[in-house]
Amino acid sequence: MSTTVKPLSEITEEAIAILSREMGVANTLRFLSQFTAGNGNYTEERDVLERDLSVEEIFAEARRRQAVDASR
Repeated sequence: MSTTVKPLSEITEEAIAILSREMGVANTLRFLSQFTAGNGNYTEERDVLERDLSVEEIFAEARRRQAVDASR
């Protein structure tokens, strides 16, 4: 069996078309987003957001969010 080697850009275009057709555009975008690196510096941003919070306050907020998520 002989296969033709396609350029990666062509394979990507074909794969996106197949995913879009089979799963829909929104789910294709959600799927592809897991493979892209985010931007910014998570550690710096987190430190700024949580600068004035104690460890106890951070855990309390995490517990509150878990309870909200569990009730859905």
